[in-house]
Amino acid sequence: MLQSLHVKNLALMEETEVSFGEGLNVLTGETGAGKSLLLGSVNLALGAKFDKDMLRKGAESALVELSFSGNEKVRERLLSMELETQEDGSVLITRKMQVGKSVFRINGEVVTAKQVKELAEVLIDIHGQHEHQSLLHKKKHLEILDAFGGKEAQEALSEVSVSFHAWKELLKELSSESLDEKERAREQSLAEYECQEIVDAALRSGEDEELEETYRVMVNGQKIMEALGESYSYTSSDGAGSALSRALRALGSVSGYDKRLAELEDQLAEVDSLLADYNRDIADYMEDVTFDEEALHETEERLNLINRLKEKYGNTIEEIIGYGEERQAYLEKLSDYDAYLENLKANVEKERKKLAAACEKLSKIRKKNAKTLTGLLTKALEQLGFLTVDFEIHVGDLEEPTEKGADDVEFLISTNPGEERRPLGAVASGGELSRIMLAIKTVLAERDEVDALIFDEIDSGISGKTAWQVSGQLGKVSKAHQVICITHLPQIAAMGDSHFLIEKSTDGSSTSTNVRLLTEVESIGELARLLGSDELSEAAITNAQDMRRQALERKEQEA
Repeated sequence: MLQSLHVKNLALMEETEVSFGEGLNVLTGETGAGKSLLLGSVNLALGAKFDKDMLRKGAESALVELSFSGNEKVRERLLSMELETQEDGSVLITRKMQVGKSVFRINGEVVTAKQVKELAEVLIDIHGQHEHQSLLHKKKHLEILDAFGGKEAQEALSEVSVSFHAWKELLKELSSESLDEKERAREQSLAEYECQEIVDAALRSGEDEELEETYRVMVNGQKIMEALGESYSYTSSDGAGSALSRALRALGSVSGYDKRLAELEDQLAEVDSLLADYNRDIADYMEDVTFDEEALHETEERLNLINRLKEKYGNTIEEIIGYGEERQAYLEKLSDYDAYLENLKANVEKERKKLAAACEKLSKIRKKNAKTLTGLLTKALEQLGFLTVDFEIHVGDLEEPTEKGADDVEFLISTNPGEERRPLGAVASGGELSRIMLAIKTVLAERDEVDALIFDEIDSGISGKTAWQVSGQLGKVSKAHQVICITHLPQIAAMGDSHFLIEKSTDGSSTSTNVRLLTEVESIGELARLLGSDELSEAAITNAQDMRRQALERKEQEA
């Protein structure tokens, strides 16, 4: 569950920390107090877009921290992401935001926004103010049905996706193969020429580097020989070698008198030996190396050949050889083109049948789950104030399969007796869509392993008896999950296990938004305000106390 939220220098929040509890956490406050800012800060920590205007005036950076208690699924996700796990299983997500820069951390380790979003999938489910509008799109209906299907549906969906892309690749390959006899002959002739050119070159890996080195030596032959001759004249017996021999004889005549002189003699003898070796090596080099004009020409021609092949077939000898192998395979294909096409068509058909079987398997799972989910949602909708509801999840057929299968899924509903079921967008109002989404969240929550659920004004467009029913449903969900609900309805606030007040204050020069946990007495006062009381009169307090009592009784009855 979400244990705490820490916000610093974000919009009107100078520094605020909220510790949430188990069950139903409700947050209320005056219009404009910053209720949406609280949810926005959670979204920012989980990777939402940050804008420089979100920084508190005068601040250079903002900070949001979310602390979660973990479970086995969270631990497994962290391990799969190769991230550190805490001994107590807790997870700390931090985001520091500056203009043009954000740094995300999970348990102190710097991560990407993508990694934060991946981990958030098993930590928290957020329902924003306008998310219920997504129910107007059939794509969302399919997502909900597959989410309800759990692991079985996801595995079948993965099988469909893999098969669909394999089928598409084969179709793409087949569509590109439309050579007539003339084109095939031309392609075959070109491939034969290229293959033969590469084979005739008899290239060897690393040969170009060896040739370039040899060529450099040959081109600079005269300069090299002059430099070697000059160097030899300075170090041979007529130069430094002779002087070194005399120095060694002079030192040898006295080295017997002092141990240190003997050491110096050894050092000089080593230098004399090294110089002698050098002179032999340089003499051998000068004797062995010949600068033949014909050899230079052959080396130059070989390099020119290799460079021409590089221009045509690849930047390195390895790439040229690889290209030749590809063209040889292409040549083999062209040599028996008809058989190749027949085999390709057979593979396309084979993969199409495989895809059809995978789609059929997925469709059966969806139709089974659609029947079950229809019953559960109908019951949940009745509990949310729909007096008469005829709900159906229709699973039809698409003309062509997609990576999501071959099913056309749509939610249909009728809320008036005698009227036929119609798409949600043609029937449901904003308030009804909000309740339908709550019903969906309620049903999915029973199968979802995510501990924390956030609802931002799920109560939009409802009041009275319906508000009590929504309140009861949230209370029911909060028995299995932590629920954090931003609300303006007293019926929902009265149901809370923990009640937080979001309020705005000013010292005359600056304005701040703060969040604090209310005592039972303070909660009754806030309920009185939500009930429309301008002042905390005895009657208003009594009314609020009565509402709180009703909420607790409803909780007790559902326990």
